[in-house]
Order: sequence, then structure tokens, then C-alpha cells
Amino acid sequence: MNKVLELYYFPQCPFCKIVLHAIEQYKAKVTLKNIQLNEEYLKELINATNRQTVPCLIIDGNPMHESKDIISWIEDNYSK
Repeated sequence: MNKVLELYYFPQCPFCKIVLHAIEQYKAKVTLKNIQLNEEYLKELINATNRQTVPCLIIDGNPMHESKDIISWIEDNYSK
């Protein structure tokens, strides 16, 4: 997998927790960006998507917001 993956999230979000579990389960190489710990990450998310909704997986610059879609994408690209 040669795509650049970044997940914007915050730990208390239940949908983010499900996505983080899938990332861990499939050992996906994703840069995690906690928008609560780093204000720059929140600014990046808003600039990229015009919203601050999490979870948001950025795949080579393209945002994906729905947790079910994110998990399906991870499963499709990281299952063996």
C-alpha cells in the first residue's frame, strides 16, 4: 500500500474508536491526527474538507468521512 493515509479524530468519539480499532486490527499504516491535542490538525481538517467532522480519513488528499466507509476501505485494502 503506497497511499498516504491520515486520520483526523479525537479519542472520545465513538465512531473514531471503531475506526481506530480497524486500523489496529488490519495494521494499516495511518498517520493519526488528534484534533483535540493539536489545533493545527483541526485547521488542516477544516481547510481540506470545510468541516470539522471526525472521523475523517484522508487518502492521498481525498477525504472520507463515514466510519463504515472508512472501515470498509481499510478492510478492502489491508485484508490478506
